[in-house]
Amino acid sequence: MSQLTDSLDEAYRKWSSSAAAVLAKSRRVEVDQLPGDAESLLATTMADGLTIRPLYTRKDETVEPGLPGEYPFVRGADPHRDVNVGWRVTERFGDGETRSAAEINEAILDAFVNGASGLWLAVGDGVSAGDLAEVFTGVYLDLIPVTLDAGTDAVAASRAYLELRRTAQEAPVAARPTAATTGSLGLSPLTAAFAGRPTITAAEATGLAGELVDSGQAVRAFRVDGADFATAGADDSLQLALTVAAAVAHLRDLTAAGISASKALTQLTFAVSADDNQFATIAKFRALRKIWARVADVVGKREAGAAITHGVTDLSMLTQRDPWVNMLRTTIAAFGAGVGGADQVTVLGFDAAIPADLRTSGAQFSRRIARNTQLLLLEESNIGRVIDPAGGSWFVESLTDDLAASAWNIFTEVEGLGGYRAALDSGWIADKVGAALAARDDSVAHRKISVTGVNEFPNLGEKPIERALADDSAVATGTPKLARVGRAFEGLRDRSDARQEATGARPQVLMIPLGSVAEHNGRTTFVANLLASGGIDAVNPGPVTAEEVAGHVASTPTSVAVLCGTKKRYAEDGPAVLAAARAAGLSTVLLAGPASEWPDPENAPDGALKVGIDAIATLTGLVDQLEAASGSTVGDQS
Repeated sequence: MSQLTDSLDEAYRKWSSSAAAVLAKSRRVEVDQLPGDAESLLATTMADGLTIRPLYTRKDETVEPGLPGEYPFVRGADPHRDVNVGWRVTERFGDGETRSAAEINEAILDAFVNGASGLWLAVGDGVSAGDLAEVFTGVYLDLIPVTLDAGTDAVAASRAYLELRRTAQEAPVAARPTAATTGSLGLSPLTAAFAGRPTITAAEATGLAGELVDSGQAVRAFRVDGADFATAGADDSLQLALTVAAAVAHLRDLTAAGISASKALTQLTFAVSADDNQFATIAKFRALRKIWARVADVVGKREAGAAITHGVTDLSMLTQRDPWVNMLRTTIAAFGAGVGGADQVTVLGFDAAIPADLRTSGAQFSRRIARNTQLLLLEESNIGRVIDPAGGSWFVESLTDDLAASAWNIFTEVEGLGGYRAALDSGWIADKVGAALAARDDSVAHRKISVTGVNEFPNLGEKPIERALADDSAVATGTPKLARVGRAFEGLRDRSDARQEATGARPQVLMIPLGSVAEHNGRTTFVANLLASGGIDAVNPGPVTAEEVAGHVASTPTSVAVLCGTKKRYAEDGPAVLAAARAAGLSTVLLAGPASEWPDPENAPDGALKVGIDAIATLTGLVDQLEAASGSTVGDQS
């Protein structure tokens, strides 16, 4: 063992030395001038403060976490998972439906014919509790895991559904219930209380769970919904901690009602938000199962601690602009949830962040793409044929342990405050989620978090949405606390669209490229991309000399220009071009690149556009200035 350790240490030293040499070369410094070692310089800090190292080795090997279906359930809740089926492809219906119950039933059966294997039904809007018999016609309720989302109608809907299960026709071929086929009444009053979703009281939910305990039904009452925290901005550690804290509060309610701990544990399932951070999503599902197993162990029922999970693609990561990119985001999220061991996965439509009445694609097309995203992973890539395929990965196992430990620390902090209810009532949870959201928004604003099609590579020529969408209240499956990642940049784009509709032109900024195309192209491209993310049209006339500046300013309706060139070119031509730009009447002249590249600090541009700036603050200021200069402010939603 000592020889192996020495060998690994030597190999790591060689890697570290080589990596440091490459970093030094890229920074044009000597190795001893680097601000840290290779590992620290190449490490990534996640939103919840966890560090992802650039290299994991056998020295990071952890203890085997057990088999699937065995404590601590890290590798899955189900010891009998059918690898020919994998997770259940669960499709959602009922949101704002204008169709009849018979038409919804037809759509559900069509989904099952085309690959869906689970059903998530919204009740209370387009579907009522009285419609369930017709909606479920032809659905084998003993084979299909049904999850309800009935809001304030949960009591009536739950009882109607349970009665249908008792009287429904059995499938021609019986199958033993598994974790993946477990149904749920979808009750989550405590997380809904945070998110502002309509719900029943915790006492009513506990009562329904009491009716289920000895019913023999393969249905659980609670679906503790972590998406309520994730879509409001919570990072992964916080989402897990608050989800478990809410579940523990329900567990206490159940045992206080006279239900044994072992039976109470069988009344809880979990919804977990899956986003486009692939490895974090994989680790999140594994960590939740580890934490919940620990809770079960603490109450003395470790054998009942298998957390059944329903992965749902994160609504907050979806964009309204360039929504086609959402197909890529949801594919990564579904992959992460599946590999992480989710028992069911729901992929929201690529246009789910757009209110239904403003979508340009048909609902059937959006559903088919969402469904096929999972079917391709299952049937073409065969992801479901291996249980816990990430298990044993030094990186994933380490990340799982780190995430579980981080979430457990926050959970114990909640317990120290008196539990979930006390933390919610005191505002502690709102403050924690708000702080996480502010940190995420700051990273998005500085473009440390890239949102393709929004704050990176936006298509300014994209067909405008019919109306401004800064208010997400009409988005299905959303909550009053929904905070989409790209909303600030999309708000600026909304202002730009409104201005174009009112005046025929977007806000414009003149670029003043210096030198040859080879010299300025990198920075003109960067500036055009940055400005477009705020809805500003960058006018690029090509290489400009000091003598030509006045003509371009006269032909461009703007008060702002950006000098684009190299440090060397700034030294040679910059001061003269800057003087010409100011003489031509421009009120603001900015520099592309670091301000330190300007040769004359006493007579410098009015600001710098460079990597790492607060793009939201900068772009909002420019839009305000351009609108004020034009004499009107249109569509201001900031």
